[in-house]
Amino acid sequence: FHIMFKSIALQAIRKSVRATSLSSPGLQQQVATRAFATAGFPPPRLFDYETVTSNLTVADAIESVEAAFKALAKGKVDVPMPMHIGIEESSVAGPGDCHIKGGYVSATPTFTVKLACVSFYKNVEKGLPPGSGIFIVVNAVTGAPMGVFQENRFMTDLRTGAAGAVAMKYCSSPEQDVVGFIGCGAIAKNMARAAATVRPIKGVAYAIDGAEEFAAEMSAELGVPFEVVSSAEELCGKSDIIYTQTPGASTVLEKDWLNPKGVTIIASGSDQPTKCEIPPDVLAASKYISDLTKQTSKVGELRSALKAGVMTEADVYAELGEVVNGDKAGREGNEIIVVDLTGTGAQDAAIGQVAWDKLSQL
Repeated sequence: FHIMFKSIALQAIRKSVRATSLSSPGLQQQVATRAFATAGFPPPRLFDYETVTSNLTVADAIESVEAAFKALAKGKVDVPMPMHIGIEESSVAGPGDCHIKGGYVSATPTFTVKLACVSFYKNVEKGLPPGSGIFIVVNAVTGAPMGVFQENRFMTDLRTGAAGAVAMKYCSSPEQDVVGFIGCGAIAKNMARAAATVRPIKGVAYAIDGAEEFAAEMSAELGVPFEVVSSAEELCGKSDIIYTQTPGASTVLEKDWLNPKGVTIIASGSDQPTKCEIPPDVLAASKYISDLTKQTSKVGELRSALKAGVMTEADVYAELGEVVNGDKAGREGNEIIVVDLTGTGAQDAAIGQVAWDKLSQL
């Protein structure tokens, strides 16, 4: 009898709690929210590497990336600092690095989170590339992921090339048409494609490996002349604009090599605290323009100049968006300009929106 009475009492308490819960507006809302959550969203669409690479080009990204820089300068982009995960080498893992970036451009219908894995060099032994990555494009109204893009750094390279076009457009003069490329890999190809959208160019290429192939491919694709030179010093002497996109293990040029008539250096190789392409004395002598100062001071070229004590953050002339908006002037005479491109979440959000708009219609 005691056990039966206890069971009846517990049932009565549960019914009372449920009745009280449903009579409370706040608790009713919680119940409704939980019901909505369990109803679920449709699964995000998966776009594989072949679909991404066969349908997106650097030209698709330039306009949206330019708009993203404008918004960034106006404080209309939420861009957190990148997350870095280091995978130390062991018997079961690594070595490698994982970067996580993202951002939201105000008044756009999506935001993007990107995961990029790089420097997994043991993959080469297995016949795999050392890098991979995905973009996740999320509905900015509901917060539900809409698309997962298996881009393996392809979209990252596109938005980096697009930033290179924006930098060239706003930080060089129309007369500057000899464009040098130090480092001739995938990013250099997108930089060349992007540069050719700004104005007719003549290309100069230098790399430890791959310069001949790069020059031949880009000349055929873009219909512009390319010259391959035997040293970075020779390239610097010939070039009005220099794109650097190397692994960033060591500096790639010297101040005395640069064109005395003025040069614009667009550096994209440094995106970690261990990387550096441009010597501190070149940075100190330049009109220095960052893509995002809070980021370049930690992982970009600016970091090395700060560490060397030859610059402070007060020496930063502008962020690129300020030049794009017309708040600060671009080229003014025969000066050295360095544009430090570490890659921002604003660019990722921009290319993510472009990718969704285009590929979701397939």
